[in-house]
Amino acid sequence: MENEKKIDSLEKIENFLRENKNILLIFLTLIIFFLIAISYLNYYQNSKNEKVSEKFVQAGIYLSLNQNEKSKKIYKEIIKSKNKFYSLLALNNIIDNDLEKNNEEILELFTIVENSKIEKEQKNLVKLKKALYLIKISKDNEGDKLLNEIISDNSIWKETASEISKF
Repeated sequence: MENEKKIDSLEKIENFLRENKNILLIFLTLIIFFLIAISYLNYYQNSKNEKVSEKFVQAGIYLSLNQNEKSKKIYKEIIKSKNKFYSLLALNNIIDNDLEKNNEEILELFTIVENSKIEKEQKNLVKLKKALYLIKISKDNEGDKLLNEIISDNSIWKETASEISKF
């Protein structure tokens, strides 16, 4: 009796597989294709990050050799690539080393970094840095507005923004 149930179950499974063989093959093929696509995208992203990191190092070398124009050009390319990590570092290097004299160009670079796909707290850090830059170039109202956004956003940068806004 129990043996017949096992045989009956096996026959049902076998019939199901025979009847749905094409659907199962298509499903299996789609899964394999999906896994290959994910692997390729991961490889592509890693390759892209590697190229950006090499550019960042190259720009740093140019900067140390006092070839500021070449360095600035590469840093701007990095910012425009919207890399989560290196874009912010490139912007910091441009500002810290005074590579760009045009305030509007720097504000445009800030906008590019702000619009890249970074985490909320990183965006707030960029806003904080932008607020400091705006205050530095005597655009106090705009800087205060950004500081107030950070404070109202209840960010981890809230205390720092509060301290800066007191001045």
